Amino acid sequence: MAETSSSKSFFTSLIAGGIAGTSVDVALFPLDTIKTRLQSSQGFLKAGGFKGVYKGLSAAAAGSAPGAALFFSTYETSKEVLQNKLPHLSNSPLIHMSAAACGETAACLVRVPTEIVKQNMQTGALSGFQHSIKTLYAANGIAGFYRGYWSMLAREIPFSFIQFPLWEGLKATWSKQRGEQVSPFQGAICGSISGGIAASITTPLDVVKTRLMLGKDAHGVEYRGMKDTFMRVYTDEGWQTLFSGIKPRTMWISIGGFVFFGAYESASAFLSK
Repeated sequence: MAETSSSKSFFTSLIAGGIAGTSVDVALFPLDTIKTRLQSSQGFLKAGGFKGVYKGLSAAAAGSAPGAALFFSTYETSKEVLQNKLPHLSNSPLIHMSAAACGETAACLVRVPTEIVKQNMQTGALSGFQHSIKTLYAANGIAGFYRGYWSMLAREIPFSFIQFPLWEGLKATWSKQRGEQVSPFQGAICGSISGGIAASITTPLDVVKTRLMLGKDAHGVEYRGMKDTFMRVYTDEGWQTLFSGIKPRTMWISIGGFVFFGAYESASAFLSK
């Protein structure tokens, strides 16, 4: 790539991240809908089955660009700061893990409200983007849009701890073998592999996050925190339920990782010229 510094500039990361986020969320939205419905407490068919798989697309589209932009601008900035402060660890997975944690904390400020609106629309609990926002706000105010923030962070940070060191490590190994920087296409392949592995491992955390954001179980009893949700799903529905949606989730994130990192690397290369 044409970058002269050790990390991409803040604005390059901001714009490239926004392009990448929008590309993957819009292109693969039906897989996300199927995954959410499989994880819903009311069951796949009652949550909508294969019908209306684009419900909630407007919410996803509204939040994907700013969420991804926030993540990558924070990730690249944090990585550069940490590498400058700790030069002896510049290529360590610890740097990538710490930068990813910072990026996720910032991005979830946008992702969580988006996810709540989107998942309520996907499962048919609410209909229409504006109506969903008004209904959620009337019920719980601003706090209602951040229900499950910590559970989402608890999913996203372990996911990133696996995905980003793997992504950076695969790219570094491939670059070393080639004797030059990997191409955007090769970076996309690395993103697909690392995303698929991270997705399958963290599926139980995703199930807990989905249940918390949807609010109640099949009997209308509200979930209260991550531990309560995890134990009730495990006790009442069995450990297999904690892996609900693992196939579409892994497929979605593997394909999404290719599109996401490919778009990010391509946009970064273009903007850096």
